[in-house]
Amino acid sequence: MMSNQGSTERSQEERETLLQTLKKRFEKNMDRHKEIEWASVEDKLLNHPEKLWSLHEMEKTGGEPDVVGSSENGEIVFYDCSPESPKGRRSVCYDLEALESRKKFKPENNAMDLASSMGIAILTEEEYRALQKLGEFDLKTSSWVQTPADIRKLGGALFGDRRFGHVFIYHNGAESYYAARGFRGSLRV
Repeated sequence: MMSNQGSTERSQEERETLLQTLKKRFEKNMDRHKEIEWASVEDKLLNHPEKLWSLHEMEKTGGEPDVVGSSENGEIVFYDCSPESPKGRRSVCYDLEALESRKKFKPENNAMDLASSMGIAILTEEEYRALQKLGEFDLKTSSWVQTPADIRKLGGALFGDRRFGHVFIYHNGAESYYAARGFRGSLRV
């Protein structure tokens, strides 16, 4: 899943700094993860250094990852919780097919490949709506969400935002890209 296998190691100092950042965010936003203790999160992260690498990539691109819950099989679930779509992941079209279809003014990257290179998954529509129940996100930006194959086959892709006090899921051509549209990711540890 990660294309940068050789660079997934972080120095001890970088790991400590990231863990401190994540812990502070975790403690500041307890309403996102009631019933979860930081000690169990930290333990899982220390046992899965490749996940720490992905969280570092999320943080580095402005995602402000935070724990949003746990899965049925006990995995800790992180989402990008930055108020707006992560700044370091904007101006991307949806996927490689869309990128290759552009004849002019191609963006530098696409959301699906960028997420994969970071070791994360783009939020599904259901996950995006769940995130929006934890706060108000994407008031000025929008975020690509995983698109069903039947929509993608016809050239479309889905994105979401929050406007007028409501969460909207829209469609656009998958090859489109905008300075205010990026993507939010999820990571399971």
